[in-house]
This record gives sequence, C-alpha cells and structure tokens, in this order.
Amino acid sequence: MKLAIYTKDPALKGDPRFRGMLDRLSASGCTFYDIGNAEDLQDDTSLVLSVGGDGTFLSASKRVALSGVPLVGVNLGRLGFLSEYSPEEVAEALPAGAYSVEDRALLRTDIDGQILGTGSSFWPYSLNEISILRSGAAILGVNVTIGDDPLPTYWGDGLLVATSSGSTAYSLSVGGPICLPEARVLVVAPIAPHNLNVRPLIVPHATRITLSFVSRDEQVTLSMDNRTVRLAPSSVLSVGVAQFSLKRVRLERSNFIRALTTKLYWGEDRRNADTAPSGRE
Repeated sequence: MKLAIYTKDPALKGDPRFRGMLDRLSASGCTFYDIGNAEDLQDDTSLVLSVGGDGTFLSASKRVALSGVPLVGVNLGRLGFLSEYSPEEVAEALPAGAYSVEDRALLRTDIDGQILGTGSSFWPYSLNEISILRSGAAILGVNVTIGDDPLPTYWGDGLLVATSSGSTAYSLSVGGPICLPEARVLVVAPIAPHNLNVRPLIVPHATRITLSFVSRDEQVTLSMDNRTVRLAPSSVLSVGVAQFSLKRVRLERSNFIRALTTKLYWGEDRRNADTAPSGRE
C-alpha cells in the first residue's frame, strides 16, 4: 500500500507517535511519500494521511478531492472531528483493512462578480462551510433565495451555508443544529443576527442557494473553510452541493455520537455520570 503524507507543520514529523505509526505501517509493507500540492499526488496512491488537526484536514481536502484518493485524518492537533484518529489507531487499522470509505459532500460556490485583491486562482469547493461576513462596522444584509423562493433579508454580521460535516464547526458556534455526517442536508444559519425572530434553516441536499448583499462597505468577506477572499458587495453567489465528493476514510471503531460526548462534552451533567458512554471519564 502506497501512502501519501500531508502536513502543514513539518515539525510533526519528529513526533514520536508519528514516527511510531510510520514504523508499524512500514513493517506491514506500506511505503510513503510527502505531498505539498495536488500535483505531487502519484497515480498509484492508495490513501493520503493528513497529519495534524482539522485545519490540516481541510487543507488536505483541497489537494486530494479531485483525485478521488481517500483521505485519512491522523490527529496530532487539538479537537479533531475530521482528523479524529490517533496515530496508534491508524497504524492498527490500515494494515488489517479495518476501515471503510465514506463520501463527504462538498459545496461549490460560483461567483457572479468581482473578487478583490487576489493573486491566486479561486478554488470554488469547500468541505465544512462558506460564510459571508461584513468587512467594516456597518451591518450587513444578506438576501437569500432557496431554489426560486426568496427569504426575508438577514441583517447582522453575516450568514453561512454548511454541510452536515460542517455542522460541528462554525455552524455550531453560531447556534446551528448538529447533523450526522450521513445526513443529506445543508444548514443556512445567520451570524450574529440583528433580529429576534430568525433561526437556522435546514434545506435538502439538492437545493441551490443564491446570496446577494446589502452593504454600505466597499467589500464583503467570503470565507470557505480556511480560505478567505474579498468580494465586491454587488456580487451574487450561487451555492450548492458539488458533483463529486471527498472520499474520507472511516475506521471501524469510529462513532460520531461518541465523538460528540468525548470531544464536545454533549450532555455533560453530573446526573448523567452513571450512564456515560464507555471511554468517557
């Protein structure tokens, strides 16, 4: 099995746990090489190991999504929802074939308007979410059309559209619902709304969402996972699910509900101590 390794922090390669994982995988017949960009990915690669945290996983997804090569998240970072597996778990599971490959939806964002001040090419895909944010002190209005149906304008700091994968990321922070990764839905959630009567909205996977803006500033900020560009406020965005998905490796022992309880302390309450899931302290 040929494995590619991607990391944003070269210092992690000196981590004893990382070295131990490579030693165990090498002993089982695996070979390795490093990648930095999509062009580095070799044709006969079996899997890509993203080594770090969730930010590293998001960066790795940009480099491998179009190739169809599955991505494994090796967690040497902090929280780790996308990059959730320890080096020891990966070293045990991969040689034994104790994993499956799941499809994670990607968003595609098409922009009708001017991208300001960017010197690099625009990559329209994101795994977790896209968010629109005000760039100055003035309140931002976001006009949202769901399919052919317009919603009342959202007023506030901005608005995001998230996949089910992204429901535990920025969307969670602004009060959006938690969605199981296999749920085929999108979340539309306001960011710091200046209304008392707006709520996050769940829409079907196949929905096309159109966004336009009411702004007194000279630009608005578009964030796509861990990438940011500036747009002219006259821009119109069309957001929907991409025609291809990210292939993500899921170890057999993985459990999303357990991850919620151990990483986000779901239901943390002293009254629940006697019924805490196994592995919870």
